[in-house]
Amino acid sequence: MENGRTKTEYFNLKKMPHIVKALDRNQKVHPNVLHAIGNTPLVKLSKIPKEENLKCDVYVKCEFMNPGGSVKDRIAYRMVLDAEEKGILIPGKSVIIEPTSGNTGIGLALAAAVRAYRCIIVLPEKMSDEKVNTLLALGAEIIRTPTEAASESPESNIMVARKLAKEIPNAILLDQYNNVCNPLAHYDSTAEEILWSLDDDVDMVVVGAGTCGTISGVAHKIKERCPKCVIVGVDPYGSILAQPEELNTSDVQVYEVEGIGYDFLPRALDRKVIDKWIKTEDSTSLPMARRLIKEEGLLCGSSSGSAMWGAVQAAKSLREGQRCVVILPDSIRNYMTKFISDQWMEARHFKPLPKNDKLWWWNQYLTEDIYQPVTTLPQSSSPCEALNSLRKASSKILAVVNDKGSIQGVFTADNVRRRLANLTGSMADTLDKFIVKKYYKVELKNKPTLGEVSRILDISPYVVVTNKDSIGIQKPVGILSSEDLLLYISANGKHANGK
Repeated sequence: MENGRTKTEYFNLKKMPHIVKALDRNQKVHPNVLHAIGNTPLVKLSKIPKEENLKCDVYVKCEFMNPGGSVKDRIAYRMVLDAEEKGILIPGKSVIIEPTSGNTGIGLALAAAVRAYRCIIVLPEKMSDEKVNTLLALGAEIIRTPTEAASESPESNIMVARKLAKEIPNAILLDQYNNVCNPLAHYDSTAEEILWSLDDDVDMVVVGAGTCGTISGVAHKIKERCPKCVIVGVDPYGSILAQPEELNTSDVQVYEVEGIGYDFLPRALDRKVIDKWIKTEDSTSLPMARRLIKEEGLLCGSSSGSAMWGAVQAAKSLREGQRCVVILPDSIRNYMTKFISDQWMEARHFKPLPKNDKLWWWNQYLTEDIYQPVTTLPQSSSPCEALNSLRKASSKILAVVNDKGSIQGVFTADNVRRRLANLTGSMADTLDKFIVKKYYKVELKNKPTLGEVSRILDISPYVVVTNKDSIGIQKPVGILSSEDLLLYISANGKHANGK
C-alpha cells in the first residue's frame, strides 16, 4: 500500500500500546490541564443540513473545545507521553522542536508548559498572528519560515526544524508527520468517542487532511467496528493528498485555509482506508466556516468550514436515518483578524461589499487623481539598495517588480526591521527575503470603488493599485492611504459622512 512517497507497510495500530479512557463518566477534578484533553462534545446540526437539503443526520465533533483549542492537543500530549516513557524526553532537560502550521505547536507548548520543557516551534509566515501570540504566551520560542518554501527546501519549516534538532543540545524532534502516536491518538480516543456516542453505528465520517493522522487513525478504528462507514478526506486545491491524482490538478499555489493540505505525503497518511476525497477552495470553505458560527453557534476555525463543505457534498448520497460525522478541528481564536473579519473576507471577494448609499463617494470608481504614484524597484536589487531607494523616494513603500515589470511584492522598512529583529534575517540575504508578498491591492481593470478601498484601509495602512497591460502583466501604478482618500473627499467640498 502507498504511504508517503514509497510503498511501505502502514503502522499496525491494533498491536500498539493503547491508552483508552472510560467515556461513561467524567472526572470531577483533573490533576492538570493535559488530562482535560479529549472527550469533546458530539453535536447534532439543526440548520445547515436542512438548508442544504441533506436527508441524513449530521453531527460535528467539536475538537475546538480541547484545552489548546484544537484536535492537535490529542497528538501533542500522546507524542510527549510516548517519548517520556521511552526515555527520549527528560523533563527540565530536553528541548522539544516541531515544524507545524500552529495547532500542534500550541498543543506541544501546552504540554511543555505543564511538564517543564523548553519548546521551539518552526512556523510558516502564512499562519495567523493569533497562533503566534498564543505560542508566545505559553512560553514557546518561534522561528518563522517562508510560506512558499517547498517541504524539501532548506528554508521550509520541516527542514529548518531538522537542522535545529541537530544543532541544539538535548533537542528532540517529535515529528508529527512520521510519528505513530499521531494516528494512534485518534485510533484510541477520537474514534472511540465517536463510536461510543453513536453506539457503533455511523455511516460516514468526514475529516480534513493535513498531517493525516486524524483521518487515518479514526478510519482504522471505525472500519474495525463499523465496516460500512465511508471515510471522506477533505483536501484543498493546491495540495496533493487526494486520490485519484488527477483531482490534485490545479493552478492554486497558496490558499488561505490553515492546517490542511500538503505538497508531500506524510507517513501518518494511510490512503487505503480513505474511501473518497473531496477537494475544496477558500471561496467555499471560509463562508461555510462563517455559517457554522452564525447559524449553528459553533466557534470553529477555517478548516472546519472546509470539512463541513466537503461533508455537504459527500453526504448527499446518504438516506434519511443515516449518520454523518464531521470533525471540526480548531477554534475561532486563531483567526480573529482573518476570516472572522468582514473586511478581510471582502478584500478577497469571499463576501460582498456592504452598501452605503449615505456616503456620496462610496460607489465612485478609483481614478488616478486619487492615489499617489509608486516607485518601483527591480527584483534583482540588494536590500541595501532597496533601503537607499526608499529614502530617496521619500516613501514608506516600494513596489518590487521582475524584469517584465510585473509586481512581485512590496518593500517596506517596517518589514525589514521585523525580519531582522524577530526572524532569521540578515542584510546579506537576497531582496526576496524582505519582500512582503501578501499585501492588499486593487486592480484598475476591475473598476474598484472608493467604498471597497475604504474597507481595505480599515485593516491595512495602504492599498497597492495595479493595472494589467494588454498581455496580462499586472503592473503597479500607485499606492493609496487613508490620507489620500480623505484629501480627495475634502477637496470636493463635502464631508466624508455625506452631510
